[in-house]
Amino acid sequence: MSAYAHFVLRIIDARTGDPVEAAPARRGLTRVEAHTEGFDVTALRVLLTADLLVRALELGGTPVWALLDEERQQAELRAGAAALGIRPFEDGRDAASGLGEAQVIHVVREDGGAEPDGVRLAVAPVHSEAPPGDADPAALRLALLARRRNVPLPLDAATLTDAHDTLVRWRRAVAGWARQPSRPIPDEVRAELRTAWEDDLDVPGVLGVLRWVESAPDLPDGARFETYAYADRLLGLDLTRDLGALT
Repeated sequence: MSAYAHFVLRIIDARTGDPVEAAPARRGLTRVEAHTEGFDVTALRVLLTADLLVRALELGGTPVWALLDEERQQAELRAGAAALGIRPFEDGRDAASGLGEAQVIHVVREDGGAEPDGVRLAVAPVHSEAPPGDADPAALRLALLARRRNVPLPLDAATLTDAHDTLVRWRRAVAGWARQPSRPIPDEVRAELRTAWEDDLDVPGVLGVLRWVESAPDLPDGARFETYAYADRLLGLDLTRDLGALT
């Protein structure tokens, strides 16, 4: 049996500081609630963290119910989330009835006032020089992924430019690799990816694996392509966007 066959996503509960299983019951429903407390770049980071959690759970075969528990600036939040490629959340007011979920995880601002009962996934603030609407959405998403979600994130023009350049390079590389025969993802690479994101959503660890794969010697281009396409199911960076664009 392969090393990555058993999916066990563990996250740190901000209430206790202890790791807990995000999906304690096999195939049991997990409810993910995002609490943003208004609209700013930190709120978008909260929504993005919730989106990553949902994606990671779904990759492990866990059914998820994703909700947005926020009454203020909903239109701005949903528009900003859509621009970043964050999938829609249902209205949190629908959570009152419940669906018999095995786990409830609240994704909250680290500096927020609300402290809902249940498992809490805390998101550190973003310190930004400009409003989120001024940034390229794809570059902003990558920039927000570049640090672990419990580490404060300074966001400036240089950071966004670096993220944009990385996206352009990776998308161009993926389009080129796609022209070569497909090859399976090496077991050790897949295991490193899963180990990273199952460790409290260590997305920077996932990005580090991709940087290694980008230039690793003796790795077939077809395997590089499959690795990036697989990781993008979590990252949501549309890394295969430029397929067919090369001449």
